[in-house]
Amino acid sequence: MLLDTLIRRNPAFIEAAMELHQQGKIPANSYVLDLDTVERNAKTFSETATKLGLKTFAMTKQVARHSGFCQALIRGGIARSVAVDMDCAVACHRAGLKTGHLGHLVQVPRGGVDFAASQLKPDYWTVFSHDKAKEAAAAAAKAGRVQNILARIQTQGDTFYRGHEGGFSAEDICEVADQIDALEGARFAGITTFPALLFDLESRSVKPTPNLDTLKRAAAALAAAGRTDIEINAPGTNSAAVLPALAAAGATQCEPGNALHGTTPLHAMEDLPEEPAVLYLSEVSHQHGGNAFCFGGGLYIDPVFPKYDVKALVSSQPTSARKDLASVEIPDYSAIDYYGMIDATGDVKPKTGDTVVFGFRGQAFVTRANVVGVSGVSSGNPQVTTIENIFGQAVDWPEKALS
Repeated sequence: MLLDTLIRRNPAFIEAAMELHQQGKIPANSYVLDLDTVERNAKTFSETATKLGLKTFAMTKQVARHSGFCQALIRGGIARSVAVDMDCAVACHRAGLKTGHLGHLVQVPRGGVDFAASQLKPDYWTVFSHDKAKEAAAAAAKAGRVQNILARIQTQGDTFYRGHEGGFSAEDICEVADQIDALEGARFAGITTFPALLFDLESRSVKPTPNLDTLKRAAAALAAAGRTDIEINAPGTNSAAVLPALAAAGATQCEPGNALHGTTPLHAMEDLPEEPAVLYLSEVSHQHGGNAFCFGGGLYIDPVFPKYDVKALVSSQPTSARKDLASVEIPDYSAIDYYGMIDATGDVKPKTGDTVVFGFRGQAFVTRANVVGVSGVSSGNPQVTTIENIFGQAVDWPEKALS
């Protein structure tokens, strides 16, 4: 669905990526990033957030923590990341994007707490339980630090993705705060949840979840107990366009992810301040039974929309023309995405080696795709910066030797 937005708002990026692929500079099965646009998006977002008094932590997992992406964010004014897990934190830290928030969504494993406390030194560390609070505090004390702790809270009726559940009872937040403050090496710093905002397909808008009200009630209880200087971390479906509402709800921290490359669900519905800056690129492999098969590996489409007719641009030449769009069948989630199947019975007649460009909401970090940075699109001189794996490590491509 986001391919239409790409075609309308960033056709030069599409054509640059296709040309670089045809020149042998970008491999099939690659998420490609327009780093110039990422930088502009970061600047737009960070300036809006700063005016509203919001701290900004960037989520980078959707584009697999690519180092060039991290550096573009820094140039755009976002200097801290929210790490979905330890691998994410390490990759961002290595790229120069320091850890602003760790432990949410994924708690820090016990074996990683000493490294996190002594090397990553996160500004904020989220815990779901007293056990995890004790681990974080002990590691911080060992490192000679006092760690700011955010308590993830929840109550009956809150919204969670299956497998994301957990957190302290919101009704006990004052007691929880006192218990965290009592731990050597820890300081209670505030509260968090996920998701605080979600895209609503029926209204085609971003709406608050019940979790945001849970944060408000917990903040009021803490204020009544004399705790007024607390952080309220409220992530979920961020864009510069929704930040005023988030700030009005009392949030002090926001965590853009897909907004930074223009792929939130709302970006598919309307033109928001952030421009599209990522695409998925493949190549036609072979023909069979009325289909042209293109290489997979990164064909994970985040299921925020009901199933729809997935289309891709298919051509041996750079193009952003709609006449070059063809329908593509994506393997079911239960299958390995070795290939996507392009309809070759219509007007588009794919040939072996043709470039295939998709525009969808991805989650590159759960795939086996490459991630490729491209700079210079805005100046008309596109160049590949680095090709990296899903851990933000450089890939030697094309492979020159096995040794």
